[in-house]
Amino acid sequence: MKIKTLLIVSAIGIALATPESLQAQAKPKPVKPDAGDIKEGGKERPKIDVAKIKDRLKAAFEKRKKNRGDAKKEGHKLGGKKGPKGGGAFGKLVRDDEKVKELREAFQAAAKEQHDKVKALHKQLKDASDEDKDGLREQLKGLRTEWVENMKGNREEVRARLKEIREEFKNKRDEVIDANEDGDDGGKPAAA
Repeated sequence: MKIKTLLIVSAIGIALATPESLQAQAKPKPVKPDAGDIKEGGKERPKIDVAKIKDRLKAAFEKRKKNRGDAKKEGHKLGGKKGPKGGGAFGKLVRDDEKVKELREAFQAAAKEQHDKVKALHKQLKDASDEDKDGLREQLKGLRTEWVENMKGNREEVRARLKEIREEFKNKRDEVIDANEDGDDGGKPAAA
Protein backbone atom coordinates (compact mmCIF):
# COMPACT_ATOMS: atom_id res chain seq x y z
CA MET A 1 0.00 0.00 0.00
CA LYS A 2 2.89 2.34 0.67
CA ILE A 3 4.23 1.82 -2.84
CA LYS A 4 0.81 2.46 -4.31
CA THR A 5 0.45 5.70 -2.31
CA LEU A 6 3.98 6.71 -3.25
CA LEU A 7 3.23 6.20 -6.96
CA ILE A 8 -0.02 8.21 -6.74
CA VAL A 9 1.67 11.10 -4.90
CA SER A 10 4.58 11.14 -7.37
CA ALA A 11 2.14 11.07 -10.35
CA ILE A 12 0.22 14.01 -8.90
CA GLY A 13 3.51 15.86 -8.23
CA ILE A 14 4.66 15.31 -11.84
CA ALA A 15 1.30 16.41 -13.18
CA LEU A 16 1.42 19.62 -11.18
CA ALA A 17 5.08 20.33 -11.95
CA THR A 18 4.75 19.87 -15.72
CA PRO A 19 2.85 23.14 -16.51
CA GLU A 20 5.49 25.18 -14.68
CA SER A 21 8.30 23.73 -16.72
CA LEU A 22 6.42 24.12 -19.99
CA GLN A 23 5.72 27.88 -19.75
CA ALA A 24 5.71 29.83 -23.02
CA GLN A 25 8.87 31.79 -23.63
CA ALA A 26 9.78 34.28 -26.35
CA LYS A 27 12.18 33.12 -29.01
CA PRO A 28 15.58 34.65 -28.60
CA LYS A 29 16.22 37.42 -31.16
CA PRO A 30 18.91 36.72 -33.72
CA VAL A 31 22.10 38.69 -33.28
CA LYS A 32 22.28 41.57 -35.75
CA PRO A 33 25.58 42.41 -37.38
CA ASP A 34 27.14 45.81 -36.63
CA ALA A 35 26.17 48.76 -38.84
CA GLY A 36 29.65 48.82 -40.32
CA ASP A 37 29.62 45.13 -41.27
CA ILE A 38 29.15 44.02 -44.83
CA LYS A 39 26.39 41.56 -45.53
CA GLU A 40 27.06 38.64 -47.78
CA GLY A 41 26.65 39.75 -51.38
CA GLY A 42 25.49 43.19 -50.28
CA LYS A 43 26.85 46.70 -50.29
CA GLU A 44 28.72 48.38 -47.51
CA ARG A 45 26.47 50.65 -45.45
CA PRO A 46 27.21 54.36 -45.79
CA LYS A 47 28.91 56.00 -42.85
CA ILE A 48 26.65 58.42 -40.97
CA ASP A 49 28.16 61.76 -40.08
CA VAL A 50 26.27 62.91 -37.01
CA ALA A 51 27.80 66.39 -37.04
CA LYS A 52 26.62 67.00 -40.62
CA ILE A 53 23.10 65.87 -39.77
CA LYS A 54 22.99 68.16 -36.74
CA ASP A 55 24.17 71.12 -38.84
CA ARG A 56 21.56 70.43 -41.52
CA LEU A 57 18.79 70.12 -38.91
CA LYS A 58 19.89 73.32 -37.21
CA ALA A 59 19.91 75.20 -40.55
CA ALA A 60 16.45 73.80 -41.42
CA PHE A 61 15.03 74.83 -38.03
CA GLU A 62 16.47 78.34 -38.38
CA LYS A 63 15.04 78.68 -41.90
CA ARG A 64 11.63 77.47 -40.73
CA LYS A 65 11.71 79.82 -37.76
CA LYS A 66 12.59 82.77 -40.01
CA ASN A 67 9.83 81.90 -42.50
CA ARG A 68 7.29 81.43 -39.72
CA GLY A 69 8.26 84.84 -38.31
CA ASP A 70 7.73 86.38 -41.73
CA ALA A 71 4.40 84.57 -42.02
CA LYS A 72 3.27 86.06 -38.73
CA LYS A 73 4.16 89.54 -40.02
CA GLU A 74 2.53 89.02 -43.43
CA GLY A 75 -0.51 87.13 -42.21
CA HIS A 76 -2.09 84.67 -44.60
CA LYS A 77 -0.79 86.57 -47.63
CA LEU A 78 2.49 84.73 -48.13
CA GLY A 79 3.71 85.15 -51.67
CA GLY A 80 3.68 82.73 -54.48
CA LYS A 81 5.90 82.86 -57.55
CA LYS A 82 5.48 86.57 -58.21
CA GLY A 83 6.32 87.99 -54.82
CA PRO A 84 4.75 88.55 -51.43
CA LYS A 85 1.67 90.31 -52.76
CA GLY A 86 1.35 88.13 -55.85
CA GLY A 87 0.81 89.61 -59.27
CA GLY A 88 4.16 91.16 -60.13
CA ALA A 89 4.17 94.55 -61.87
CA PHE A 90 0.64 94.18 -63.19
CA GLY A 91 -0.57 93.55 -59.64
CA LYS A 92 1.05 96.80 -58.54
CA LEU A 93 -0.72 98.64 -61.35
CA VAL A 94 -4.02 97.21 -60.14
CA ARG A 95 -3.38 97.92 -56.47
CA ASP A 96 -2.36 101.53 -57.17
CA ASP A 97 -5.23 102.26 -59.58
CA GLU A 98 -7.58 104.92 -58.17
CA LYS A 99 -10.80 103.40 -59.51
CA VAL A 100 -9.92 99.96 -58.10
CA LYS A 101 -9.12 101.57 -54.75
CA GLU A 102 -12.48 103.34 -54.75
CA LEU A 103 -14.29 100.11 -55.62
CA ARG A 104 -12.45 98.26 -52.86
CA GLU A 105 -13.24 100.91 -50.25
CA ALA A 106 -16.90 101.07 -51.31
CA PHE A 107 -17.13 97.29 -51.08
CA GLN A 108 -15.55 97.26 -47.62
CA ALA A 109 -18.00 99.92 -46.42
CA ALA A 110 -20.93 97.94 -47.86
CA ALA A 111 -19.64 94.78 -46.23
CA LYS A 112 -19.43 96.50 -42.84
CA GLU A 113 -22.95 97.88 -43.25
CA GLN A 114 -24.25 94.43 -44.26
CA HIS A 115 -22.54 92.83 -41.28
CA ASP A 116 -24.09 95.36 -38.90
CA LYS A 117 -27.57 94.74 -40.33
CA VAL A 118 -27.21 90.96 -40.04
CA LYS A 119 -25.87 91.28 -36.50
CA ALA A 120 -28.83 93.45 -35.49
CA LEU A 121 -31.30 90.99 -37.04
CA HIS A 122 -29.65 88.08 -35.21
CA LYS A 123 -29.95 90.00 -31.96
CA GLN A 124 -33.66 90.61 -32.63
CA LEU A 125 -34.08 86.95 -33.63
CA LYS A 126 -32.69 85.85 -30.26
CA ASP A 127 -35.31 87.81 -28.31
CA ALA A 128 -38.25 87.43 -30.71
CA SER A 129 -41.33 85.22 -30.36
CA ASP A 130 -41.99 82.28 -32.69
CA GLU A 131 -44.21 84.31 -35.06
CA ASP A 132 -41.67 87.12 -35.31
CA LYS A 133 -38.80 84.71 -35.92
CA ASP A 134 -40.20 83.61 -39.28
CA GLY A 135 -40.36 87.21 -40.49
CA LEU A 136 -36.83 87.92 -39.27
CA ARG A 137 -35.54 84.79 -41.02
CA GLU A 138 -37.12 86.00 -44.26
CA GLN A 139 -35.42 89.38 -43.79
CA LEU A 140 -32.08 87.59 -43.29
CA LYS A 141 -32.63 85.58 -46.49
CA GLY A 142 -33.48 88.77 -48.36
CA LEU A 143 -30.34 90.48 -47.07
CA ARG A 144 -28.29 87.47 -48.12
CA THR A 145 -29.63 87.46 -51.69
CA GLU A 146 -29.18 91.25 -51.91
CA TRP A 147 -25.59 90.88 -50.69
CA VAL A 148 -24.84 88.18 -53.26
CA GLU A 149 -26.14 90.44 -56.04
CA ASN A 150 -24.04 93.37 -54.76
CA MET A 151 -20.95 91.14 -54.68
CA LYS A 152 -21.56 90.03 -58.27
CA GLY A 153 -21.97 93.65 -59.37
CA ASN A 154 -18.77 94.71 -57.60
CA ARG A 155 -16.89 91.78 -59.12
CA GLU A 156 -18.08 92.75 -62.60
CA GLU A 157 -16.97 96.38 -62.10
CA VAL A 158 -13.51 95.29 -60.93
CA ARG A 159 -13.23 92.82 -63.81
CA ALA A 160 -14.16 95.57 -66.31
CA ARG A 161 -11.55 97.91 -64.82
CA LEU A 162 -8.91 95.16 -65.03
CA LYS A 163 -9.69 94.72 -68.74
CA GLU A 164 -9.28 98.49 -69.21
CA ILE A 165 -5.91 98.39 -67.45
CA ARG A 166 -4.78 95.44 -69.58
CA GLU A 167 -5.73 97.27 -72.76
CA GLU A 168 -4.00 100.42 -71.57
CA PHE A 169 -0.72 98.62 -70.83
CA LYS A 170 -0.92 96.04 -73.59
CA ASN A 171 2.40 94.94 -75.05
CA LYS A 172 2.71 96.45 -78.51
CA ARG A 173 5.82 94.46 -79.38
CA ASP A 174 4.31 92.80 -82.46
CA GLU A 175 3.35 96.15 -83.94
CA VAL A 176 6.88 97.49 -83.39
CA ILE A 177 8.43 94.41 -85.02
CA ASP A 178 6.08 94.67 -88.02
CA ALA A 179 6.96 98.36 -88.42
CA ASN A 180 10.70 97.53 -88.34
CA GLU A 181 10.31 94.82 -90.98
CA ASP A 182 8.91 97.35 -93.45
CA GLY A 183 12.40 98.83 -93.77
CA ASP A 184 12.12 101.44 -91.09
CA ASP A 185 14.98 100.86 -88.65
CA GLY A 186 13.63 103.31 -86.09
CA GLY A 187 16.23 106.03 -86.81
CA LYS A 188 19.24 103.95 -85.83
CA PRO A 189 22.41 104.58 -87.83
CA ALA A 190 23.35 101.77 -90.19
CA ALA A 191 26.41 99.73 -89.29
CA ALA A 192 29.20 100.11 -91.88
